Amino acid sequence: METTPAWARCNSCKGDIDFDQTYYVCSISTCNRKGNELRFCSVECWDVHMPVMRHREAWAEERRSPSQAQWERDNPPAPAQPAPAPAATLYDGELPREILIVVSKLKAYVRARSGMNTSDSVMEVLSDRLRALCDEGIRHAASDGRKTLMDRDFR
Repeated sequence: METTPAWARCNSCKGDIDFDQTYYVCSISTCNRKGNELRFCSVECWDVHMPVMRHREAWAEERRSPSQAQWERDNPPAPAQPAPAPAATLYDGELPREILIVVSKLKAYVRARSGMNTSDSVMEVLSDRLRALCDEGIRHAASDGRKTLMDRDFR
């Protein structure tokens, strides 16, 4: 027995909002921006949203979800994705050898933390270690098929 997938989920109770069904949205425009569309299966679920968002004047607007045929017509399946790119190849040519550390902030941190002074030669060593850490993060992001280095690539 195959079940029909729901059109969307309620942002409060996480229940299904089926095709061709009444649902509710918040009247505040920031709750309905593209990519952040808040949908609720009932006015009660919309009420749960109110104290969290702290709207001064808002109401639930009634809407109707599209039929499944209309949804499929307006949202054709995406073409097959190409195979992920191989692991990133790091550029081995001449790279800038600049200091990557904000010297004044590092020196202030060391002094506040320990009362010690910091030699200027520390900046070059830390910059080299930071480059190696970034190289490892770049490889991790590439192995995940991403072109954006994120915080999770350094764990």
